Amino acid sequence: MKCGIVVFPGSNCDRDSYHVLKEILGLDTEWIWHKEDSLNKFDLVVLPGGFSYGDYLRPGAIAKFSPIMQSIIKYAEDGGKLLGICNGFQILLECGLLPGVLMRNISHSFICDTVPVRLENDQTPFTSNSSKGSVLELPIAHADGRYFADENTLKELEDNDQIVLRYCDSSGVVSDENNPNGSLTNIAGIVNKAKTVCGMMPHPERQADPLWPNVDGQIIFRSLIQSC
Repeated sequence: MKCGIVVFPGSNCDRDSYHVLKEILGLDTEWIWHKEDSLNKFDLVVLPGGFSYGDYLRPGAIAKFSPIMQSIIKYAEDGGKLLGICNGFQILLECGLLPGVLMRNISHSFICDTVPVRLENDQTPFTSNSSKGSVLELPIAHADGRYFADENTLKELEDNDQIVLRYCDSSGVVSDENNPNGSLTNIAGIVNKAKTVCGMMPHPERQADPLWPNVDGQIIFRSLIQSC
């Protein structure tokens, strides 16, 4: 399995993702500079977290104009597996590869915490290494993570099983009290209709090194390995 990690000016979780994929899981992993234009050799492409282009204008809005993005869109349209984490999720929404938008947290403040999320669909390449209803403990670190979509889009997400993660409590109960950023129906991660593109606000790469007592983040990456 060959993995590529896109590096934009301002990316800051690219090295975390590289460390997990290359050094923890032993996968053939390369950097992809944002001015490159070929992704044909990769089985997985990761858009990492961070502050691409300093989050000027709004998160992900400038990154979508990077030279690499046309290749990323074609890669996704051709069925390539694409994972966007935090700022990567924001970029996927901005360029239209996933539906909806991410707005300022309802608290109007930056949130840095580890939170429970419930796995809603175990039939995707990103979640198949676990089971539906499982609760993972994953870090979040964002100011613009409140997922929103119109009523029709939300219905499509529900009908097509495109919601993969929801914020919950440690027992898996989804409620307003367990929604850290005000996301619509507690959405923390979604996939496209083909289940080949995934965006999530939690950081699985930050909870995947065995030096930590919790390696729940490995579930996302081991699912991708299993799907190849």
